[in-house]
Amino acid sequence: MTKGIFERIVIIGYGKITGEVLSFVNSQKEKYGYQMEFIEYEVHPVSITHKICTNEGIPYSLLPEKAKVTEKLMALTEKTLIISASNNYLFPADIVHKENITVINFHNALLPKFPGRNAPSWAMFEGETEAGITWHYVTPGVDDGAIIIQKKTQILPDMKAYELAGELMKIAFEGFTESFEGVVTGTAEVTHQVFPPNRKIYLSKMVPAEGKFSLTDNPEDIYRLLRSTDYGLNDIFPHMQTEYNGKTIEITRYRKITADKKEEDGKSLYLPLPEGFLLKLKYKEL
Repeated sequence: MTKGIFERIVIIGYGKITGEVLSFVNSQKEKYGYQMEFIEYEVHPVSITHKICTNEGIPYSLLPEKAKVTEKLMALTEKTLIISASNNYLFPADIVHKENITVINFHNALLPKFPGRNAPSWAMFEGETEAGITWHYVTPGVDDGAIIIQKKTQILPDMKAYELAGELMKIAFEGFTESFEGVVTGTAEVTHQVFPPNRKIYLSKMVPAEGKFSLTDNPEDIYRLLRSTDYGLNDIFPHMQTEYNGKTIEITRYRKITADKKEEDGKSLYLPLPEGFLLKLKYKEL
């Protein structure tokens, strides 16, 4: 058996990436000699992680209150690794500073760029040509701990935020499996972040372009704004707004189309894009 430095691993998170991490960590527990458990903090109607815990015999706790999670983690006495995977629970300094606890976190950006929330959107909105993921150690600050591993992917010209987020989830799991042995044996080589002056933390309440644009803006910039805030059926951001004929309108749908697909329906605007394409904007008046 390979010697690990942790007696217990606690995983907290939700969604596909957390499920993949759960199964992988469970498959490695005999090799490294730890016990494990899962905490469900965000409640979901159909929980992938609960199903995995049931099928694989992983101890499971549903703790939707932050105080209850904090109480449970503070009570840990064993040498413990906490894996935060796609997780909205913010670890208090008292937990991070506990001598028996180490916390690692997945962030969907190439730190130190875009710390905070909705990083794929900000990378796209700011015109980055590549994005990526970072697994890092957690400190009391926001996404500022030492980097364990990073992986990159391209931001394609017509890519939407939800598509980029999906790609990042794929490489996040790859990065986790590649770096897990180093973390669990305490031999991971890390890179300490160097922060730019006036480091900006992106908050959940922040919206690219403050949710508005002008029809006189470059159509490519408008298209990028719309793609950067597009999470499909998930309402992460409000619909973008602009002024048209003296009224505020809300963009309800958008598409990049060829000129021959143009239809005058009275509720669409068309803006020219390069190479003969048009940006079709469906709207409603507010």
